[in-house]
Amino acid sequence: MADRTRVGVLISGRGSNMMALATAALEPDCPYEVVMVASDKPDAAGLDWARSHDLPTFALSPRGLGKPAYEAAIDSALRDAGVEVVALAGYMRLLSDTFVAAWRDRIVNIHPSLLPKYKGLDTHARAIAAKDTVGGCSVHLVTEELDGGAVLGQAEVPIRPGDDADSLANRVLAAELALYPKTLAAFVTR
Repeated sequence: MADRTRVGVLISGRGSNMMALATAALEPDCPYEVVMVASDKPDAAGLDWARSHDLPTFALSPRGLGKPAYEAAIDSALRDAGVEVVALAGYMRLLSDTFVAAWRDRIVNIHPSLLPKYKGLDTHARAIAAKDTVGGCSVHLVTEELDGGAVLGQAEVPIRPGDDADSLANRVLAAELALYPKTLAAFVTR
């Protein structure tokens, strides 16, 4: 497909959502392509997967750099790769207001709750503690407010009797892997 949107994916770990995005991008009708996978953890398992699938990678630990210098390096790598949209996929660092402003309306994230409920961490345990009957995941635009941008897509996952945070997390992850590629495709063609 000509003129596909160039996506850079930021990860911190195993990269399961990055893998789902990159795999979906192999379909001939996918409107985006993954042109770079970047990580704040040079030993992130997802980088190995990306390299084994011939995806360009960039890894840099922020340790000792300071946030402005670290983010400037990430920004430069993304721009050098011609990235048009940034997809956060298990990227566990908060982005500065400066970085968010530089990529305004071009950063998306997958979050393991039905936003606006349970922003931040420990979403599954919080949903179970609140006796919710439904959890899920959301793809949203990234703004300066943590998990506060416009919701682009959601998937509900029932919370079953006897669920703990891990069992719910496993089912929500399966929903994320289906939701994120579909929502990213819709976002880049809006």
